[in-house]
Amino acid sequence: MLPRPIHTMDFPSDAQLDRLVAEGCSDRVARRRSAGRMQPIRKNLCALANDLPGHAEPGVLLIGVDADGVVADREFSDRTLQRLADLGRDGTIVPLPTLGVQKRRLRGREIVVILVEPSEVPPVRSSGVVWVRVGPTTRAASPEEERLVGERRRARDEHFDRRPAPGATLSDLDEEVLRRYLPLAVASRGPEFADLPAEGRLRTLGILSGEERTPTWGSLLAFGRSPREWLPGAYVHFLHLDGERRSDGILRRKVFAGRLSEVLPGLEGELELAVTGRAPISGGERGSRRPAYPIGALRELVRNALMHRSYETNVPVRVHRYRDRVEVRSPGALYGMRHDDGFRRGMTGYRNPLVAEIMVHLGFARRFGTGIPMIRRDLERNGNPEPEFRFSPAGVTAVVRAAS
Repeated sequence: MLPRPIHTMDFPSDAQLDRLVAEGCSDRVARRRSAGRMQPIRKNLCALANDLPGHAEPGVLLIGVDADGVVADREFSDRTLQRLADLGRDGTIVPLPTLGVQKRRLRGREIVVILVEPSEVPPVRSSGVVWVRVGPTTRAASPEEERLVGERRRARDEHFDRRPAPGATLSDLDEEVLRRYLPLAVASRGPEFADLPAEGRLRTLGILSGEERTPTWGSLLAFGRSPREWLPGAYVHFLHLDGERRSDGILRRKVFAGRLSEVLPGLEGELELAVTGRAPISGGERGSRRPAYPIGALRELVRNALMHRSYETNVPVRVHRYRDRVEVRSPGALYGMRHDDGFRRGMTGYRNPLVAEIMVHLGFARRFGTGIPMIRRDLERNGNPEPEFRFSPAGVTAVVRAAS
């Protein structure tokens, strides 16, 4: 494994370098046989700087090593090293990542090691294209991969749901709905909050942005007169399917759109239909029955999908009730985490902290970070298998299988 940088870039030791060559290419290690063509090298530097898997550790490009791990018999001049160190300074790589270039000897031959720090301001482009490493290959990023890389930059800036919605005004918010919400939100604040002027309260609550009288994206979602005019993907597509495959036919189709306070209650009734299948309780009293799914677990999965999804896409949340399982698909990759193991343990990165706060005040969410543990507990008590989670740059899919 490459060492983490502290204040200066720490190059791998000879033993680490030998191991990197022996282990082959990966999403952190790329190879080029020569420094003859600069464009492929630029693409690799760009891809390593974009750090699609989210390692948050430097990547390495080995020059003078071929795809099979054979060290080429060649030498690298000081001029070549300077060309490599200056790569991208002509504007072909934007923004320019932090690089370290070093000539080394490996197995008696010269190679060049380039360390590439993950960019603080991704996505990084080479000649206008975002490049990423997927396993051992470098390729142009798909739109979803580019969005995922860009979210790492936005995670350090203002969250999407707290940003102003260009063109929106206070008249785009439903005054009555907002009036009913405010006492719930104010009750959680300290006494000094009461001294703020009305607009100051709205800014503090994230309903208006900054010094402007502009509604935020989150306030349009929760209190807007027509949220889908502003956020076209802000709805839930619910299918009841007649079998175990998507092609087996649709028994019932429902679309839930509108403000959060309208969508969430509507989903509750539809989820009740999803638990009408029954399974006998093993070892219980004769004739006693239990639901195929615990309603609390399904409710929590759907609420989490609405809370954590990306709203910067036209794709809805999808809930599919098959004969043997329920799948909840949320657009947008994991947010604020490098790996999915943290998610599985119940750790949470909040893409939409304002939406989460509003859902808590409306009574549709509990304390932050309790959702996944509660889902696991309810499924275990009902005799269901562990929930399954599938992760991709396009989104997160949760699968709950029926009790047997």
